[in-house]
Amino acid sequence: MITRMLDGVPRRALVLLGLLLAGLLIAPLVVDAYILSILILVLYFAYTGQAWNVMMGFAGQLSLGHSLYVGIAAYTAAALYVHFGIGPWAGVLPAIAISMAAGLVIGFLAFRFGISGVYFALLTIAFAEFTRVGFDHFTWVNGSGGFFLPVTQQAANDPLNLRGSPTMFYYILLGITALAFLLCRWLLTGRIGYYWLAIREEPEAAQTLGINVFRYKMIAVAISSGMTALSGVFFAFYYNNLFPEQIFSMARSIELILGPIIGGVGSLFGPILGAFVLTALAEAVTEIMHALGYEIPGIKQVFYGICLLVVIIYLPHGIWPPLRKRLGLEDRS
Repeated sequence: MITRMLDGVPRRALVLLGLLLAGLLIAPLVVDAYILSILILVLYFAYTGQAWNVMMGFAGQLSLGHSLYVGIAAYTAAALYVHFGIGPWAGVLPAIAISMAAGLVIGFLAFRFGISGVYFALLTIAFAEFTRVGFDHFTWVNGSGGFFLPVTQQAANDPLNLRGSPTMFYYILLGITALAFLLCRWLLTGRIGYYWLAIREEPEAAQTLGINVFRYKMIAVAISSGMTALSGVFFAFYYNNLFPEQIFSMARSIELILGPIIGGVGSLFGPILGAFVLTALAEAVTEIMHALGYEIPGIKQVFYGICLLVVIIYLPHGIWPPLRKRLGLEDRS
């Protein structure tokens, strides 16, 4: 199965992917706790960027409210764990189902009534904001006061209940991110990937050719929201606290999509590269400011804006496409 997913990938690309994976596998053995926390952030944004890329990069549907799916899934899995003792791996199923249902409702309303482009993006923002306001007053999960998961001190890691050290969370997230990469590779190079490409480039022409545009847009939304939901479950059990104004915020949605935009929308490796570059540089800027004795509120957001401006002006297709050419990698990854 994995061999078929990687069929057609240039040998040099496989070597580079293998080296990257090897480096990520041994990283927790050689880095300190701070660097490990940054690597967890990198993998988190790489995964969520890959999930968003399915909807925007593959099918051309711009969503600016992806924090909706992160938040719904996080609250669902956390509430099932706290109130009913249902473990996270069992809770992830209803979390994904509810997130996908929310995505399908948005998609149905938009695509059935011809809402697209910037208006579709505004619709996704509206749903995320409505949900944030709703959870602010949802007393079952403590509303705006925050919902907290119990933290227990354990001598050993407990992957079944997502309780353990940051190293355990790192390897779980690394595995999830690798599987997402393979899944997206399979989707992009299959029939559905070519249908999405046709819809992204010219939906009217795709419809004329017999492609069911509505159906395949809905499939893209369902897959993207379902994948994003998994990151919400991870978020809940890694941080152990949830606040509506944080997890459903517009700023959260923007963070999720910056990786693929910087790295290269529509490519497989773009979200991963973008997450590495953006997160590492943002943390470096923050540390430099601290070392110089400056505490500037919002410095990270300013840095994100500068990076986005530079990429839009000089690399409108992201970092990965020109880098791929320099490396001699002609595959669509």
